[in-house]
Amino acid sequence: MRTFPSTTTSRRSALREIGAGLSAISISSGIGRSLLAAPTFADSEAPGESSWASFRATPDQRGISKSSLAEQPALKWEFSSPDGWVAAVAIVGDFVYAPALAGYLHCLNLKTGEEIWKYRSIEDPDPKKFAPGFKAAPLVTASMIYIGDEDGVLHAIDLGTGKKVWVFASDAEIAGCVAQYKDKLLLASHDSFLYCLNSDGSEVWKFQTNDRINCSPAIAGTFTFLAGCDEHLRVIDLETGKEFRDMPLESFLIASPAVVGDLLYVGTHTGEIVCVDWRKGEFVWRYEGPRKMPFHASPAVTDDMVIVGGHDKNIHAVDRNSGEGKWTFATRARIECSAAVVDRRLFVGSGDGNLYGIELETGKEIWKHNGGRPINAGIAIGEGHLVAGEDQQNGRLLCFA
Repeated sequence: MRTFPSTTTSRRSALREIGAGLSAISISSGIGRSLLAAPTFADSEAPGESSWASFRATPDQRGISKSSLAEQPALKWEFSSPDGWVAAVAIVGDFVYAPALAGYLHCLNLKTGEEIWKYRSIEDPDPKKFAPGFKAAPLVTASMIYIGDEDGVLHAIDLGTGKKVWVFASDAEIAGCVAQYKDKLLLASHDSFLYCLNSDGSEVWKFQTNDRINCSPAIAGTFTFLAGCDEHLRVIDLETGKEFRDMPLESFLIASPAVVGDLLYVGTHTGEIVCVDWRKGEFVWRYEGPRKMPFHASPAVTDDMVIVGGHDKNIHAVDRNSGEGKWTFATRARIECSAAVVDRRLFVGSGDGNLYGIELETGKEIWKHNGGRPINAGIAIGEGHLVAGEDQQNGRLLCFA
């Protein structure tokens, strides 16, 4: 297994000392973004059926992998970063595209964990210079990688070389994955705007909400779905950039929604899992557990269940049609990790340092790996591998197959 040398200083500690003002300075001063070191040749591939190319794998954001995974996955490699990982990786072909809080996007060999190239969110090669971190998962397309940083900059990176192609600056942090609609890109920002961009980074239109947008935009047909701190679900017509529906949700949202047909599923900060008919603007059902505590993880949605972990330390599986609870699975710490489904198994990390494999039908544990550090980054399962990230100083990226 391959690891990075450890460091003694946490980027988060350094950021507290430096102050939040530095992020704004780096954007306004016009600092460019480019590859930090020359890459070796990477025979990159376009996403396929078995890839995990975005935060929740597919535009509807259901968190279901079309790949396979060993019955008892074994740890194949690990890769460390000074400040750990809070964003899900993308897995496409023979490569993992891993966004780190330390301000690097790493391209790794899926089989070995060896680094192919790394891209830094700033051009300055000084390792002591603050670099805005990546809290959002990347979107990988046939030729490009798109990823937003905590300074509010969207980076468009060449898939094969890891070199900057262009950047687009919003006015605040980007916490969600970029979505693709036809030849357009959808970018949600904490500056309260949803941006629609051309493939060259030029703006087509933008739509303003009343507060920060935390989610990755889900797509169904010609519509996208936004939720965030203004406590509203907004349905946007992608052909016009106009609002189709504005529905009060009675809670702000950290999680991203999943969509199946006319129904949208998401967990709320006030402790509910809700099903919404987005065309009618009506709640279909609302579920809350025995202890009403926040849901910050995004749901995994199968044909019959909605599954999401909460701050009550439990995974909740809810009947997708009725909203009735089917089972709960207890961990020993709160859950921020967005779970992923492969076959009839659910994999999820917990703040208790465990990565769990759970049988969907029964809610019983069928596999577990203890790394000893909180696993809060969303799970990615693609190309026969599972990758999870630890959210802590010198946190590791863990790859299983």
